[in-house]
Amino acid sequence: MRVVEGRWPGRGADAGLVVLTLVPPLLSQLYVDTSATAWASLAAFEAVGAVVLVLRRRLPATAFVVGFGALMAALVGSASEGAKLSPLVFLPLAVLLYNLGSHCTSWARTVRALVGGGVLAAAGLWVNRLTTESVDFQGGLDVFAALAPMPLAWAMGFAARTRQTLLAAAERRAADASRAQALEAAQATQRERARIAGEMHDVVAHSLTLLVVHAETLRARGGELPDWARARVDELAAAGRQSSGELRGLLRMLRDPADAVPLQPVPGLGELDGLLDRHRAAGGTIEVRRGVVLESLPGPVQLAGYRVVQEALVNARRHAPGAPVRLTFEGAAHELRCEVANGRGARRGTAGAGAGIGLVSMRERVGALGGELTAGPTGDGGFRVVATMPLEGPDA
Repeated sequence: MRVVEGRWPGRGADAGLVVLTLVPPLLSQLYVDTSATAWASLAAFEAVGAVVLVLRRRLPATAFVVGFGALMAALVGSASEGAKLSPLVFLPLAVLLYNLGSHCTSWARTVRALVGGGVLAAAGLWVNRLTTESVDFQGGLDVFAALAPMPLAWAMGFAARTRQTLLAAAERRAADASRAQALEAAQATQRERARIAGEMHDVVAHSLTLLVVHAETLRARGGELPDWARARVDELAAAGRQSSGELRGLLRMLRDPADAVPLQPVPGLGELDGLLDRHRAAGGTIEVRRGVVLESLPGPVQLAGYRVVQEALVNARRHAPGAPVRLTFEGAAHELRCEVANGRGARRGTAGAGAGIGLVSMRERVGALGGELTAGPTGDGGFRVVATMPLEGPDA
C-alpha cells in the first residue's frame, strides 16, 4: 500500500488524541456512577466527541459548538435521571477550545462560537433547574468551577497559533532577505563583469585592432618588404584577427553570461597543426609525439588541451627564445596526458614578461575537468608543463 507522506502521521496523531481524550472519562466513571443512565449519557457524548475531535482542524468553531452542546445535553440529561458523570467529561471541551484558539483564524467565527457556548451553558443550567428537583443534581458553582479554567485552553491555543505565525513571518523575511542578498550579489557581479569587459575592450581590443590595421597596412605595401618580412606580417595579421574574434566572444559572455554561445568555433586539438605552424613561423622548433587520436577526444578535453599547449608555447617563446620544445600526448587508463617541455633558451628571454596568470588559468581549466596540472623548471635549465585530464566525467 502506498502511503502519502504526512497523511498517515496526521491520522495517527488524531487517533491518539481521541483515545487520550475519551478514555480517561470512561475509566473514571467507574468510581463516580455505574448506573445505566450514566453510561448511556457518557457513551452518547463520547460518540459525538469522537466525531468532532476528528473534524476539529477542518471546522474548529463548529466542532466546539457541537461538542459543547453534546456535553451540556449529556450533563442535563443524566442529572434529570439522577445520574452523575465524571468531571473528566470536560476534557474534550478543553481540547476543542485549544483547537479553536490555534486553528480558527476568523475573529468573527471565534466570537460567535464563544457566545454560542455561553448561551448553551446558560440554557443548560436553566433546563437543569426545570428538570431536576434534587439539589444534589442541580448545577451551580460546581459547573462554573469546571468551566472557569477553559478560557486558559483557548488562550494557549491562540498563543501557539500566534507563535507559529510569527515564526512563519520570520522565515519569510529571512527567505526574502536571502533572495534580496543573492539578487544584489548577482547584480554586483554583473556590474563588475561589465566593468571588466569595458576595461578589456578599451585596453586590449583597441590595441589588437590597431595591431591588425598596421599589419594590413604593411601587407598592402608588401612589395617594399623582403620575403621573410612579408611572411611575418601575414602571420601577425592572422594572429591578430584570431585574437580579436576570440576576444569579442569573451567580452560578449562577460557582459551577458546567459549568451554563452561563442561567435567562432571553439578551438580544439584538431586545430593543433595550425598552432604548431604558427610557433615554427615565429622561429620556434617543436617535436610532437601523438600517442592518441586527438580528434576523437571529448570537446572540453580538446579545448583544455589546446589552451594548455597554446599557453606553454607562448611562455617558451617569451622566456626561452629559440629553445627546442617537445610536445607529447599519451592516452591511457581513461585519461589524457599532455606534456610540453622546452630546453634552455638560445638567448635571454623578455625581462619581466608575464604575470603568472597563464599558469593559474591552465590549472583552473584542467582542474575544472577533474584533472591535474604540474609545472616547474627542469634540471637542464628548461621548463615543463604536464596536464593530466580524465576522458570521462561530468564536464568531459
